[in-house]
Amino acid sequence: MEYLKLAEELLEFNKKSASMFHSIDNIKNYMEEAGATYLREGEEWKLEKGKAYYTMRNGSSIIAFKIGRDLTDYHFQMTASHSDSPTYKVKSVPELEGPDDYLRLNVESYGGVIDSTWLDKPLSLAGRVLVKDGNKVESKLLNIDKDLLIIPNQPIHFNRDINDGYKYNRQVDLCPLFSAGALKKGAYDKMIADEMGVKEEDIIAKDLFLVNRQEGKVWGLENEFISTPKLDDLECAFTSMKAFIASNNDKAINVYACFDNEEVGSNTKQGAMSTFLHDVLKRINNNLGYTEEDYFRAISKSFLVSCDNAHAVHPNHPEKTDDENKVFMNGGIVIKEAANQKYTSDAFSQSVFKTILNRAEVPYQNFANRSNIMGGSTLGNLSNTQVSVHAVDMGLAQIAMHSNYETGGAKDVYYAVKGLEEFYNTNIKIDSAHGFEVE
Repeated sequence: MEYLKLAEELLEFNKKSASMFHSIDNIKNYMEEAGATYLREGEEWKLEKGKAYYTMRNGSSIIAFKIGRDLTDYHFQMTASHSDSPTYKVKSVPELEGPDDYLRLNVESYGGVIDSTWLDKPLSLAGRVLVKDGNKVESKLLNIDKDLLIIPNQPIHFNRDINDGYKYNRQVDLCPLFSAGALKKGAYDKMIADEMGVKEEDIIAKDLFLVNRQEGKVWGLENEFISTPKLDDLECAFTSMKAFIASNNDKAINVYACFDNEEVGSNTKQGAMSTFLHDVLKRINNNLGYTEEDYFRAISKSFLVSCDNAHAVHPNHPEKTDDENKVFMNGGIVIKEAANQKYTSDAFSQSVFKTILNRAEVPYQNFANRSNIMGGSTLGNLSNTQVSVHAVDMGLAQIAMHSNYETGGAKDVYYAVKGLEEFYNTNIKIDSAHGFEVE
């Protein structure tokens, strides 16, 4: 079945995306296999209609775009997702000696981690390493394919309160065990150097994160579910990428964006609040010979689908979700809305997106938080501070969001690819907020 094939490909994609740097490298490889040309931000761009391109920032964010051949009604049709997931970052001085012969690692949380889900599981390390090579310093990816670490719980005999709402102290309880005596201080840097095939003194700096080594699975008697690390938001990064690559729209410029740092607020040089998207769109405009006035007109007619997963009804806690605006795994694409505009969806943008999904015969659901529970924010409202366009927030329903092993519906992967491909293939003609036409 097609949905199972896509679900398995997603799990393999997630496995290869051990850090945000690996996520973007993974996406880059897909883009190159599809024939897209790489454009360095620091070099001159020469663009042609009918061609596909991509550029990257910080090695952890990517924007790809396809230029239509007939841009009579010039505008952008965009999706945005994110490459990062909650985890723990290893500090620059990484080793903690003791007690006695123990050697532990010094880490701090990245994003809204559910601490308990990281304990008593085999872990490894992945990220980037800056390495000196003569007079040059180069960034290199590292993903150690070995069970290296574990964060041990206390036995219940020492912590009788562990089942009564125990609060983990991240400076004390979350330090991964690296060795019980076989390794001494300095072993960490030696390990990194050996893995990279370089001298220790040639390593300048590192951005390394803990990685859950648990394999992703399609599971259930009827293969209903997928569980994997980093489902939020690599499921949306993957499905929007597949849709972008498969799309063909000669009357628009299709754009695929995957930003870093959503889990820590997006306010970085490579996050959704950065100038990255604005810079790329403006360079496209200028390179194709359009004026600044043309750019403003194009933006007014453009549309963004912000893609970040949504909370399914929890089987043990249905009371946490709204009585009516609730969603379920395998129920189709989730359209998210919030009166406080943490989600960008409004009546206009929902109408555009629902019209497209109806054309594709893709099921969809509406989500809103309970009125007494504050929801999280995502990409759309943040990227709109730099590029203000009509936008809708969507996601795929999942449970255990921000656990290090999350669960979603296997069929929803297919629904997202099909729905977003229809979005990219549809020429959306927007008349301010007065109305729209699709063709």
